[in-house]
Amino acid sequence: MIDFCNRFQYYIIKNRILGGDILLTPERHQIILRLLKEKNVVKIQEIMELTDTSESTIRRDLSQLEDQKFLKRIHGGASRLQGKLQEPSMVEKSSKNLQEKRMIAQYAASLVEAGDCIYLDAGSTVIEMIGYLPLKEIVVVTNGLMHIAPLLNKGISTYLIGGLAKPNTNAFIGRGALASLDLYRFDKCFMGVNGIHPQFGFTTPDQEEALVKQKAISLSREAFVLADNTKFAEISFAKISEIHEASIITNELEDETEKQYVNRTTIKVVTA
Repeated sequence: MIDFCNRFQYYIIKNRILGGDILLTPERHQIILRLLKEKNVVKIQEIMELTDTSESTIRRDLSQLEDQKFLKRIHGGASRLQGKLQEPSMVEKSSKNLQEKRMIAQYAASLVEAGDCIYLDAGSTVIEMIGYLPLKEIVVVTNGLMHIAPLLNKGISTYLIGGLAKPNTNAFIGRGALASLDLYRFDKCFMGVNGIHPQFGFTTPDQEEALVKQKAISLSREAFVLADNTKFAEISFAKISEIHEASIITNELEDETEKQYVNRTTIKVVTA
């Protein structure tokens, strides 16, 4: 528990508490941020024990620090925010939260109807949709290089847009991708994002990829963002769209998190 600071700092904190002194709010905030710097994820119980503070006070601290964009709250604690330019590879993303992604993808696929023309973004959750897509007459347009083989194996009519092939995400982006998209109109699009925030909207690290996502949303009658709950409260470098421009399909959310999006957009929470 004390990895976040050296022994000297730790004993100062404990001596103050044992001596009857109450830690001030800025001091508690400093402790929380130091913990997160070392551990990336910290539990409420850990902070309570270290600071000898009530659960309600710690929850209030975490809420304040989240409002100030220092961290994001998760179930039972808080986690460190990702860097604005941090972008895991497609392989790294595909291996994380796989069960949650499949639940989200299965529900998203159930929204596809016979005769639909849909756009599938090059996202790690979106690719999981393909196995669940109905064996009906549909057309798919995508910028996801990894999507092609599973779509063709299912016998789905598939169009791949042009552009620059981005190695990290296996996505086609750039002027060619935007020009290709102009040739189509979609009933529905299904998008991946890196960040979801009630004020700053949907974001991703790469501005060129953001433009492709933005364009696809604008060309669709309905837009859906597929994202597990780790994406909430994250803010990446490049804005895709405002929060109201797409519905969100996700897994279990904290009530406090879900309340931030009331009257801003529609959220479908998928559970096992």
